[in-house]
Amino acid sequence: MSRKYFGTDGIRGEVGQFPITPDFMLKLGWAAGMAFRKNGRARILIGKDTRISGYMFESALQAGLIAAGVDVMLLGPMPTPAIAYLTRTFHADAGIVISASHNPYNDNGIKFFSSTGTKLPDEVEMMIEELIDSPMTVVESSQQGKASRVNDAAGRYIEFCKSSVPTSTSFDGLKVVLDCAHGATYKVAPSVFRELGAQVTVIGDEPNGLNINDGVGSTHLELLRKTVVDQGADLGIAFDGDGDRVLMVDHTGAVLDGDGILFTIATDLQDRGLLTEGAGVVGTLMSNLGLELALKERGIGFSRAKVGDRYVIADMQERGWMLGGENSGHILCAHHVTTGDAIVAALQVLRALQRRQHSLAKERFAWKKFPQVLINVRLKGDSDPVSHPDVVKACDEVTQAMLGRGRVLLRKSGTEPLVRVMVEGDDEAMVQQYAEQLAAQVDAVCS
Repeated sequence: MSRKYFGTDGIRGEVGQFPITPDFMLKLGWAAGMAFRKNGRARILIGKDTRISGYMFESALQAGLIAAGVDVMLLGPMPTPAIAYLTRTFHADAGIVISASHNPYNDNGIKFFSSTGTKLPDEVEMMIEELIDSPMTVVESSQQGKASRVNDAAGRYIEFCKSSVPTSTSFDGLKVVLDCAHGATYKVAPSVFRELGAQVTVIGDEPNGLNINDGVGSTHLELLRKTVVDQGADLGIAFDGDGDRVLMVDHTGAVLDGDGILFTIATDLQDRGLLTEGAGVVGTLMSNLGLELALKERGIGFSRAKVGDRYVIADMQERGWMLGGENSGHILCAHHVTTGDAIVAALQVLRALQRRQHSLAKERFAWKKFPQVLINVRLKGDSDPVSHPDVVKACDEVTQAMLGRGRVLLRKSGTEPLVRVMVEGDDEAMVQQYAEQLAAQVDAVCS
């Protein structure tokens, strides 16, 4: 089904440029309210990250929902997975997240969760899109919705995160640096780890509406790596702006990405007898080939979904598997959560290290990672270089030249005007050369 407004991860773009405008958000709120009303009433939660435009869009969505006869519960700045969790526990009809995830402050977007805390079905997104393009009406005054603020939202989510590890868990003696990206985790994440006994240093916890993801967080690890080394910490944990991605660094500042996190959690589940025979891990087309091979050596299955957590989740549900994720740090532990949750995933890794009496540095060497180079090429206009004959030919030539020792992947980003050129193989110099060669070919076609 062709979507007009929804992308692979909701609706996202630059603030002030259609559709990320107050008038569109008013209409979107109304359309969502009309789609979710049951017997004339509905209740919908709204949460947001810390970017300044969240105030504007929260008010616009709230007005549209109320005009449709929907009661609104305002959560304030909260991680995306917290909205999914609270939507379930409040038995709300839907949850709305105002966030552009790892993007800079001048972008924003909208994500929806169903009453069960999962992504919306395609048919519901299509219904909302149809309503957006229809005339807006206002229910009779006595039927209009009301708004209220949930004052204990953070405390509820903190307790939920802690419940994802055994009640006996204590990280006493563990020295951790958290990077909250000046984003939605800046209050809750430090509380979770401190209440579990860790000694916590926090960076990226002073949001001002303009600094979300700015030189901090999971897309900018330099400050975290330096702080971990300077503080003599055991490890560091980086979240993105809305708290659904996590990356980690060991005591030397070396990075454990989403693939490494998946391997640690998967093998821990296997060691504890929690992976049934034939069960495995869902990764994506970007997942490292070394991860796939290492899991198979352990007898753990592996499947590649398209890039995007909605596709990972769909594959997991189809196979009945409990673990999946992306190398960017979206990790879904379905035995605890219904969507990617950075805090919960980090806790699973810390608990696994504790059981094994391993450092994060030792865990990094538990499997061999193939060299992988990713180059982003900015799209110009509506071109589709991925299917251009010259690009296809160049990809085929590189694939043949690697003689089965690597792979090539080109794909258009679902959230940004970029083509991602990825080359992976067992020879790092060769991989770098081929990636640059293909990126130049894509750029030439785009020009």
